[in-house]
Amino acid sequence: MKRGDGSCVPWNERTVPSFHSREPSPRFTMERKNRPLVPPRFTIRGDTMKKEEKTNVMRVLDGKKIEYASHAYKPDATMTGEEIAALLGENPDVVFKTLVTQGKSGAYYVFVIPVKEELDLKKAAKASGEKAVSMIKQKELLPLTGYVHGGCSPIGMKKQFQTFIHETAESYDHIYVSAGKVGFQIELRPSDLIAVTGCKTADIVS
Repeated sequence: MKRGDGSCVPWNERTVPSFHSREPSPRFTMERKNRPLVPPRFTIRGDTMKKEEKTNVMRVLDGKKIEYASHAYKPDATMTGEEIAALLGENPDVVFKTLVTQGKSGAYYVFVIPVKEELDLKKAAKASGEKAVSMIKQKELLPLTGYVHGGCSPIGMKKQFQTFIHETAESYDHIYVSAGKVGFQIELRPSDLIAVTGCKTADIVS
């Protein structure tokens, strides 16, 4: 590393850009909204995995002829959604998490929101037509959906519950959701996610 005058900068004076401060990926700007989806690929992030390894979510999408891109990273139980977005090199606004709730009526609802946001339970209740909704307990997630905490996807649950996705999803050409297994993400068009899950868009974050 050199200064403007050509002299070298001592190592202890050099600055290293923060991993968490990288600028959002330009591929998700509105100007690029109509770019074609890249062919399905398997991107390895931080660990080695077999190329042919597929999750239930990927098989569902393959069966419906829906185009997607798969991404894998070395899972860490302490990793936040925003850290996963940074690991993928993407704007956290386009990386979504899947939350499962239960309404006063006893019905279950799925909400898909950006990883950096929090679900607004009052807005969620209004969207679902319930008097109130609450998050299910973590131990109930696997028997109810077939997915574990950190690997829950809105696609391919044991039963297709009524699903809502935050309205900002339609502002991007592609978004990410869990591929149904910890350490795996899929990238696809919001319109395809809406089609395969039958989800509705709504303002559901705080």
